[in-house]
Amino acid sequence: MNQPTINETISRIEERLATNEGISAEKRAELLSLIAELKGEVASLAKTHAEDAHSIAAFTETSVREATRTERNPELLEMSVGAMKLSARQFEVSHPTLVGLINAIGQTLWKIGI
Repeated sequence: MNQPTINETISRIEERLATNEGISAEKRAELLSLIAELKGEVASLAKTHAEDAHSIAAFTETSVREATRTERNPELLEMSVGAMKLSARQFEVSHPTLVGLINAIGQTLWKIGI
């Protein structure tokens, strides 16, 4: 099976956020804005670090899924957000905006996921 493209993964994230009724309109708008920024950052990263960019997108999707589940599991949310942040950590110097976005997404997801 082929790996989904980064754009496909980001589109699934956007769709999940847009259709999830368990998120306030304010948090939804904030997350969708962050995800839109992330899309560009990950696309830029993919030019030189394709596998890492795919991992960041995939861990972000998993984190969003865990935060927006009907029955949330705080441990799974913590693990998925941690993995998302870890996947981007190595780019703190070369892509500081990307790391900042990942941290902001993680904080926002944690707030809605508990």
